[in-house]
Amino acid sequence: MKGLFKTILLAVAASVSIGVGIAVAQPNGGNGIAATKPAAASLPFAAGETLTYEGKLNKIIRGISVAELTFTVGETTDGNDFIINAEARSKGTLLKLFRFSFLQKIDTTIERDGFYAQKTVKLDVQKDRVRNSEALFDYTERRVTYVETDPKEPMRPPRRIASDLESEAHDLVSAIYSLRVRPMKVGDAFMVPVSDSGLVYYVPVRVTAREKQKTIFGNVWCFKVEPQVFGPERMIEREGSMEIWITDDARRIPVRSRVKSNFGTIEIRLREAANTLPVKAERASK
Repeated sequence: MKGLFKTILLAVAASVSIGVGIAVAQPNGGNGIAATKPAAASLPFAAGETLTYEGKLNKIIRGISVAELTFTVGETTDGNDFIINAEARSKGTLLKLFRFSFLQKIDTTIERDGFYAQKTVKLDVQKDRVRNSEALFDYTERRVTYVETDPKEPMRPPRRIASDLESEAHDLVSAIYSLRVRPMKVGDAFMVPVSDSGLVYYVPVRVTAREKQKTIFGNVWCFKVEPQVFGPERMIEREGSMEIWITDDARRIPVRSRVKSNFGTIEIRLREAANTLPVKAERASK
């Protein structure tokens, strides 16, 4: 069930830390994809934006609701950096069918100008299991350090993992927001460095299509983005695929994600959006 939990949250890049001890995945120098930093000169969101998603699982029963996910953009007290508050919680159907529940709250601090992760603070509840954790990104020492504690066992030594950073990096929450600030066109391919539970992964991402999607905003043009998160030495070490649709407008909002794995197909769709920026006239299809 841990795999299902992680798969659901990865569908919209809500961070999850289940500590599976996967080896650090290094970049593949022969794939022709360079690790690049997104341009954040003109951001498609501002403090106050809130996006709410619903996740449904299609397998034995079609379209059962299993999770709700909410992302809210805030600022640090000095206004210099962003804090993204993400919350993911199971819904009643997941508990009823699988006797499994989860709640995860993540606060990700993002450097405003360079747009990279600085700190991740997380509460992770899976049934009776509770973990608190903090990841600190030290770009002077080029290391990310992850410390996890069990509040139910305060005398238990913290779990610590540290990994080298070759460049500025993201956690899973800042990674999805980095896609929003990156210019895109069909055919683009790039690498996104992502740290999860103290390990560092270099995730190949490709922009594979521009398609119309039915959304809460109506039928809108979207870029179809395919992060390679499944496979040996990747975030999820099993077969599967992941697709994300991001609006091709000024707001660059992820409106849909689809994940296929041995658990079935998980569909994540945007249900509500508040305090988004004004949208410009839609670009015509070519």
